Amino acid sequence: MTTSSRRTPDELRSSRWYAPDDLRSFGHRSRTKQMGFHRDEFLGKPVIAIINPWNELNTCHTHFPQRVQDIKRGIYQAGGFAVELPVLSLGEQLLKPTAMMYRNLLAMEVEEVLRGYPVDGAVLLGGCDKTTPGVLMGALSMNLPFVYVPGGAMLRGNWRGETLGSGTDVWKYWDQRRAGELDSESWEEIEDGIARSPGTCMTMGTAATMMSLAEALGLSMPGASSIPAVDSNHNRMASWSGRRAVEMVWENLKPTDVISDDSFANAIMVQMAIGGSTNGIIHLLAMARRAGITLDLERFDRISQGIPLLANVKPSGQYVMEDFYFAGGLRALMQQLKDRLKLNAKTINGRTLGENLKGAEIYHDDVIRPLENPVKPAGGTAVLRGSLAPQGAVIKPSAAEDRLLKHRGPAIVFKDIRDLKARVDRDDLPVTADSVLVLQNAGPVGAPGMPEWGQLPVPKKLLQQGIRDILRISDARMSGTSYGACVLHVAPEAALGGPLGLVRDGDLIELDVFQRRLDLLVKPEELVRRRQEWKAPPLKHRRGYAALYVEQVTQADEGCDFRFLQGAPGETSEPDIF
Repeated sequence: MTTSSRRTPDELRSSRWYAPDDLRSFGHRSRTKQMGFHRDEFLGKPVIAIINPWNELNTCHTHFPQRVQDIKRGIYQAGGFAVELPVLSLGEQLLKPTAMMYRNLLAMEVEEVLRGYPVDGAVLLGGCDKTTPGVLMGALSMNLPFVYVPGGAMLRGNWRGETLGSGTDVWKYWDQRRAGELDSESWEEIEDGIARSPGTCMTMGTAATMMSLAEALGLSMPGASSIPAVDSNHNRMASWSGRRAVEMVWENLKPTDVISDDSFANAIMVQMAIGGSTNGIIHLLAMARRAGITLDLERFDRISQGIPLLANVKPSGQYVMEDFYFAGGLRALMQQLKDRLKLNAKTINGRTLGENLKGAEIYHDDVIRPLENPVKPAGGTAVLRGSLAPQGAVIKPSAAEDRLLKHRGPAIVFKDIRDLKARVDRDDLPVTADSVLVLQNAGPVGAPGMPEWGQLPVPKKLLQQGIRDILRISDARMSGTSYGACVLHVAPEAALGGPLGLVRDGDLIELDVFQRRLDLLVKPEELVRRRQEWKAPPLKHRRGYAALYVEQVTQADEGCDFRFLQGAPGETSEPDIF
């Protein structure tokens, strides 16, 4: 951006609070001075909010206090004024019933904090799964200049010389333990060795997926998403981001100047090439709607079929994110896709995506595969439709056994998560390798919050037979670190009377991933009879945020956002300053 187009100090948003010679602004200035700042430190300078979703129970974000200092250093070096604004912290491990239920609350808080305070731009910290989409959704709606700083993945886990991956290896060894093949001493050693440092899951789970997609959208600095949390390059990236946020304010470069339909096309291609979490679909749908961009499930599927899986990273591959970083990171992977990406898409550093990818190389071609030698020839996610999922469902074929990608079998139905936990390991469960496990009432309204219950456990009696995968269907989500033939996000959900809620034991269900079909093989007249008999499950929450959530949340195919929060940026007016 040329110097002639740069904003002047009196055009800063914060100047509306600080600059006027009136009683209200006297109060704003004097109270800022109360904190020990000189007038020339904040007046006429870009005020940059550091949005910090940190608390002591979010295990992925333990390094954020230091990153705030790194970001502040960059802001001050660029001539800005840094203010830390803490927001709700969504720790996937310890927050119940699910961090997903609170993603929209975080988005609301970010939007309102940025609107209500005298800030000109922002640096958004994020990492653990729902935090990244939460802060981005809120900031997109507010439409102030911002830079997203991904929290980075933790170091690889280790057990007896074997690399452990978050979640992915937990499920594997837990199945072994349930089958009686792993002793308690070994299980405790795995517990001690799987999470060795600050940072998010180091597999290609939802956290790594969303950090990667934010970079693909052009909302973070080039290469930022792949840096491990404790690498000193991460400190430098944070400082660099702070400097860039100040420049963006002077340039008045807002997210609506960067985000476009091409940006989302790039993000979808990247999601498929990295074998990203199925959760990324829900979050991209919600973010697109916040940006005023039309996006639907079919577009994910169309793009998926033309993009090979290039990241050989768990759960779809063999390595972890630390290996991915040293192999060249996301820039190297995107460089392989350069003939398919929308290279003219803008990014927050003022350059195009194509310019940001110049010079990127692969340094380990088994971790990041070239196009001529992909992990798998087609995308990591398939969108299904049919009589069981009229509004869509998703599956991650790259993480499932091939034999189950085209399958017909009888249903075993669990009416909710309590029923599942009570019966799945019983000796009298009539389950075989051909059975289809169905979990009902685990969606946005039914659970509520659409928890990560979709990787239904393989029944113990099958594990003892050596069977490690079985077809499973639900209106829930699953962790991006999970694997298996799990059909997820079935819409409409069971609690709203969707066909999933009408399935009964013994019904034949047919899955054909290649034809993108998911069908309940029950006569239409029988389904009509069942629908007439169906009764909505009782509401679990009648007050507070959970009641608001159930009332306003959309279905998975629409991003599970609140209806009253959807719409293009700038539709909500700025506060009057009196």
